[in-house]
Amino acid sequence: MEAFLISTGIVALAEMGDKTQLLSLVLAARFRKPWPIVWGIFVATVFNHALAGGLGTWVTLWLGPEVLRWVLAVSFFAMAAWMLVPDKLDDEDTSVKPKWGVFGTTVVAFFLAEMGDKTQIATVMLAAEYKQWAWVVMGTTLGMMVANAPVVWFGERITRLVPLHWVHRISALVFVVLGALIVWGQEAPPTQPHEQPHEAQKEAVQSTEGSTVSALPESASSLTEPKSSEPAQIKP
Repeated sequence: MEAFLISTGIVALAEMGDKTQLLSLVLAARFRKPWPIVWGIFVATVFNHALAGGLGTWVTLWLGPEVLRWVLAVSFFAMAAWMLVPDKLDDEDTSVKPKWGVFGTTVVAFFLAEMGDKTQIATVMLAAEYKQWAWVVMGTTLGMMVANAPVVWFGERITRLVPLHWVHRISALVFVVLGALIVWGQEAPPTQPHEQPHEAQKEAVQSTEGSTVSALPESASSLTEPKSSEPAQIKP
């Protein structure tokens, strides 16, 4: 659940002012059919982030724990710096022809625009960090919908109400904190139980040995004590 909540929050913050959110504005203004656009964004995000999460999980199989730790830490710090750079929507992101209808055009345009985007890279990193592909993909998908669906419904009024520069700074701070936790948040390996036996176990062993030794003389004396061979005399 931690992976789901953190993925949702990070992607929702990172998506504010991102080029895919700008694409949502353009699609909403062009077609004016919010439901097909929202469903197109959802489908494109699920497929895109499923691939990104799979890539993040695959990376963990090939990199050792120490190498992976430093790669993720550097990636989170780099993402923090990237969050402070405002995005622009390229002409090629909106050049998809609407020959597949509103829904199909949204799926294709959004999927292509998300390739190499901040939120896709963040999905790869989160999947590698938490190693919980399903929770990460569900969280990042929900974060994308939280950021984009209101824009499709209400347009630029939503973006004007949100101070994007502060959102970007908060997002950058979150990535810095995650990177710092990866670097300095490693726990020491636990002590093996056989290395230092518990004092109670020592006392139990010693008491068991003592009782065994103390019982030996009694049993030995009973075995070595000579028995009388004279028959019992019967008094008249």
